[in-house]
Amino acid sequence: MLAIAAAVVFGLGLLLDLINTRIGGISGTTFLLLGLLLLALHQAGIGSAGPRTTAGGGGWRRRR
Repeated sequence: MLAIAAAVVFGLGLLLDLINTRIGGISGTTFLLLGLLLLALHQAGIGSAGPRTTAGGGGWRRRR
């Protein structure tokens, strides 16, 4: 999920950089750094889905 948010932030930062404008004092460079932070968090495993377990404790294998 954080990777998708990073992609959106990178796109917004690129757009701001191309039209050479700021939003409330925040430039495209700030969005670039925010996108890098989100990618680093994604790579660290924060914000990702944890391991899914069933109530019976089984995985994809069935017990015989």
